[in-house]
Amino acid sequence: MVTLDKAVIAKIEKGDKRFEILVDPELAYEYREKKTQVDIKKILAVDNVFKDSKKGMPASKQEIISFFGTDDIEKIAKEILEKGEIQLTTELRRKKLEAKKMEIAEFIAKNSIDPRTKMPHSVQRILNAMEEAKVHIDIFKRTEEQINDVVKAISTIIPISFEKIKLEIKIPAKHAPKCFGYLKSLNSNPEWLSDGSLRAIIEIPAGLKTEIFQKINNLTSGENEINIKS
Repeated sequence: MVTLDKAVIAKIEKGDKRFEILVDPELAYEYREKKTQVDIKKILAVDNVFKDSKKGMPASKQEIISFFGTDDIEKIAKEILEKGEIQLTTELRRKKLEAKKMEIAEFIAKNSIDPRTKMPHSVQRILNAMEEAKVHIDIFKRTEEQINDVVKAISTIIPISFEKIKLEIKIPAKHAPKCFGYLKSLNSNPEWLSDGSLRAIIEIPAGLKTEIFQKINNLTSGENEINIKS
């Protein structure tokens, strides 16, 4: 449980009603992001609901039940964390914003290409385009939910296209066992051939082509056959 001096306010408001809880900023953010399973009890600094936490003014049981339909602190905290506002410190907000930008840039780099060269853009180039386009990033919004808006904004600066390609991969028998798991991880259904070799057909975002080629070459010391199917 976080100490009070390191806790931040999480609040929810509706009309003239306002309720606050004191929470661990890192754990509250993780819970909101749904990246990990976080125990609500570990997020709370104290098991209290306030009208104004800075003044130490607790909300009455009647007010709490009227608003939330319960006085169960874990259920109340869950609703505030999911639907309310978490007041992160300036430093933590900056840190999370940079991490979210990087996450979005890496996603775009892996799943898109430059339609002129058919090669992926570098993460740094995408970050630079995001900066130039003054893209707004919401640290509490999932990466996947922000991709379309970000791509729309940066496409006026760098040409970008989300394309998929189909690869036919053949692995010689001597390398097949150590490649099977990797091919499986690419959502393929590797086929064992009569000579002990492996064959798989996968459909991937075009931006991942170089990464996959490099991985398979490393696993097979370059002894493989990869063809792009039309």
